[in-house]
Amino acid sequence: MEAFVSIARLGGFTEASRRLNRSQPAISRRIRELERSLGVALFERAGRGVSLTEAGRALLPYAEAALATIRDGERAVRDLATGPGGAQTLSLAIVGTLADSHIVDALRTFEAEFREATVELRTATSREVSALVRSGEAALGLRYFPDADPKLESIPLGTERLLVVVPASHPVTARRLPDLRAFQGERWLGFPPERGQSDSFGHVLERLVSASGLVNASITRIDSLTAQRRLVEAGLGVALMPISSVREELRIGSLRAVEVEGMDAVLPVVVVRRRRGYQSRLATAFLKVLQDHTPDLLL
Repeated sequence: MEAFVSIARLGGFTEASRRLNRSQPAISRRIRELERSLGVALFERAGRGVSLTEAGRALLPYAEAALATIRDGERAVRDLATGPGGAQTLSLAIVGTLADSHIVDALRTFEAEFREATVELRTATSREVSALVRSGEAALGLRYFPDADPKLESIPLGTERLLVVVPASHPVTARRLPDLRAFQGERWLGFPPERGQSDSFGHVLERLVSASGLVNASITRIDSLTAQRRLVEAGLGVALMPISSVREELRIGSLRAVEVEGMDAVLPVVVVRRRRGYQSRLATAFLKVLQDHTPDLLL
């Protein structure tokens, strides 16, 4: 099941073997055994990777739930065995850009209070953060926008401001503009809308461009903030980005930020956890510290 979920999430056997620290033949053998026991194929080739068959898509949520239940059981037993103040581990998944925010202060406070605790921190995209929480690999996740999945609970923390980001050599030199019309004809770089989500990072840019009156605006979908930054630096487009993701580039001058009057562009920041999942003492304590540190998070 773990091999199946890893391949489904990562899109390939090689990637899953690296993540699970197993050889690729061993991973392939596990999938063959699973497919043989079910009497169906779970994956089909898709270019250099693989994609789920209809049967694979049907199995995935149950496989994730099974893994999450097992991991919940492990955490419950460890909590009981170690007791309060004992050495425990808290697994967190977080969108990378949020690591440069008030959340870092919350982590410092938490580790100072729970000195025996170990924090396992993984960075990922918002979609991947939810997947890690859903499968039980992370007890809590910090991401942008609430997740519509009914299996997850989204707890609001606050919002992060978005700015129009341009390359250092861009002809628009103003730090503040009345509207977006100065960017008519530009290529915009944005995230693809998340499937099954009525609101996501990908929708924000669409709404702003539409409301601004830009004609035939071109939006290229790039599912990575790092890739967006590099493309903007190379002069291949402009982007709407959270300020925390470009602080270093703004400092050294490889990118410039332009504020637009009246542009109410923010990203909601939330904690996600499984609705009926086991919440360890550490997870509960960290959530409280996080909420105490970010009552009005606005970066």
